[in-house]
Amino acid sequence: MNSCPAQRYRALVSHFFAYLARMKYIQRWGLMRNTRVENIQEHSLQVAMVAHVLAVLSNERFGGRVDPDRTALLAVFHDAEEVITGDLPTPIKYFNPRVKEAVDGLESVAKERLLGMLPADLREAYEPLLFERSEDAACWRLVKLADKLCAYLKCLEEAKAGNREFERAEATIRASLEASADPLVETFLDTFVPSFRLTLDELN
Repeated sequence: MNSCPAQRYRALVSHFFAYLARMKYIQRWGLMRNTRVENIQEHSLQVAMVAHVLAVLSNERFGGRVDPDRTALLAVFHDAEEVITGDLPTPIKYFNPRVKEAVDGLESVAKERLLGMLPADLREAYEPLLFERSEDAACWRLVKLADKLCAYLKCLEEAKAGNREFERAEATIRASLEASADPLVETFLDTFVPSFRLTLDELN
């Protein structure tokens, strides 16, 4: 007698989501003093929200044809491998080309390990969420823009709290964003960023 699909797969155990749940333990900005520690789980949510609005702006104002939902989903998983590698600070990651190449290789191995934790019949669905694919290039571009914008927002929040540790990072990231001359970045900076400098009473 043949077993039903639910019975057939019941015995399979996967560590995939148990590992992802540990994203909340991986802290960002490890070399810098933070007034409030930021973990990669909350960072990924913020990146997903910003990436989503970038896709919406692209479609509504600049004639784009990017799927906002797909863009947000990719952003949710964009740092997933860091549950294995940890968050590598930018000065270390980009110390020189050889280090960057080694880091890229390490991240690729970590992604493969995560993918291998999934039951075999689920891997095809999750592979494009961990590894960039050409068919998602437009979405990934916005995820990377959102990632940089969220780093800038972190700098603003630390500055508002009186922490000077992020001053140079704020200036560097702002210069990089402005140098991109991307109308999406300019729109986000003009529309949403000023509010991050306000107190709750001012927002109300």
